[in-house]
Amino acid sequence: MLSGEYFKVLETSAPENMQCFFIGFFKQEQLIGGALVQYLDFMKHETFQKNEVWHDLKNRIARTFSRDIMILGNNMLTGQNGFYFDLSEITVDEIIRMLDKAVRYMQKEVRKTSLIIYKDYRPAFADLFQKHRPGYFRFSVQPNMILNLREHWKSFEDYLGDLSTKYRSRARTARKKLAGTEKREMHAGDIKKYAKEINLLYHHVAENAVFNTFFLAENHFVSMKENLGENFKVVGYFSEGLLVGFFTLIINGCDIDTYFLGYDRTCQKEKQLYLNMLLDMVEFSISHRYQRIIFGRTALEIKSTVGAEPVEISGFIRHSNSLVNLLMKYVFPSVSPRTEWIRRKPFK
Repeated sequence: MLSGEYFKVLETSAPENMQCFFIGFFKQEQLIGGALVQYLDFMKHETFQKNEVWHDLKNRIARTFSRDIMILGNNMLTGQNGFYFDLSEITVDEIIRMLDKAVRYMQKEVRKTSLIIYKDYRPAFADLFQKHRPGYFRFSVQPNMILNLREHWKSFEDYLGDLSTKYRSRARTARKKLAGTEKREMHAGDIKKYAKEINLLYHHVAENAVFNTFFLAENHFVSMKENLGENFKVVGYFSEGLLVGFFTLIINGCDIDTYFLGYDRTCQKEKQLYLNMLLDMVEFSISHRYQRIIFGRTALEIKSTVGAEPVEISGFIRHSNSLVNLLMKYVFPSVSPRTEWIRRKPFK
């Protein structure tokens, strides 16, 4: 996620309210690390959608305290995707100091923002960061849902065999409801051909979310395929010749990162499209021998029904106003999208 190919995607198809900057870290003339910084402008963006209680009030609060934000990390992905360093050339303590130096430089030379966020750090790194940067408020909104694929799963049937009777029956019922729907991988020509339909289906889902900090550019999926090639997969679902749903995957080494998706709400209910998409992601990953599926931090409960487990990740936030920063532990929960959910355990 710090490759030149992916950076080209961000340069050509970043969301309208997002600016991306790429930082290199050098030891003498040798490049030893890189980081991604994103600026988000919320003045013209409705962060809380209309299906959220008190959405107008929450949007006003959000704009009052965070007109714009600088994020060290990738707000379009879940996980620690914001920087990379060659650990043979630099220590972890030095990494934290260098990231802080980069953030201060960006605030001075590019644009000072009301909020600075370090995004999605695993517990060990988060603990070190908190030790070195106590002025930041540590928060955890939702966990990252991850499915570790078991070594003995050689086929999708092996996976189903490890599910308890209840969840195996649920999966088979969902599969039957997909009868009559054609499922196929969409290549570059298909993505361009169905670009308008893909964008509409994406918005059906995105605009129904409680909390949304951006909307993808219309050319985003085309740009992803053009730049990432076979490392970006789009799978479409067709009913009576019409595209009624799609999901996307990023191949990231031994991992599969689930990306954005969309579906027609009527077909979703009738055909259980979303559950079938999750099952298809599992089947694809098993058949291609990947090790993990990074499902992200949305729809936690249904993802747990296919075996994904929550992994806590932390962020750090600081406001430019020192008084607001002192009150951050009270202000942040008032606009936090954290939701209650029931963790399911589908395996025997």
